[in-house]
Amino acid sequence: MATIPELKKQYEDLGRGLPVKSEQAVDAQCLLVFRYEYPDQESRVTVETDEFTAVCPWTGLPDYGTLKILYVPGQSCIELKSLKYYLLSYRDVGIVQEHAANRILKDLVAACRPRSMMVTLDYRLRGGIHTSVSVNYAGDGAEDAPDKN
Repeated sequence: MATIPELKKQYEDLGRGLPVKSEQAVDAQCLLVFRYEYPDQESRVTVETDEFTAVCPWTGLPDYGTLKILYVPGQSCIELKSLKYYLLSYRDVGIVQEHAANRILKDLVAACRPRSMMVTLDYRLRGGIHTSVSVNYAGDGAEDAPDKN
């Protein structure tokens, strides 16, 4: 029977590294929007999925979480199927949760120019630690929103 150090060496010798893509693999170009017909009405849009996944940038092991997007539209709304494709592009990307939440906010704000937006990324328990990251954009739907990418 192997000791822990021997087992670690055996595992490393397997050469079974998991693929990890860089953040450049995130496809913000697929995000589509449609014209919002009630820009003077402060409607709150909530989009939530428990299917967000990325990978640990160091181990390549999957991280799973719930993503919640709350926004007040400006002139446009996010088209949901394109949002799904965008989120799927994170599947093999090695990114820490804090960076993922900020990148998602940046890309969505650039795509739809909301009056305001909050993104919360709540990862499932890992290593006995629960983490949730919330980031905010308090704009006004104007052209001063962060650039895409």
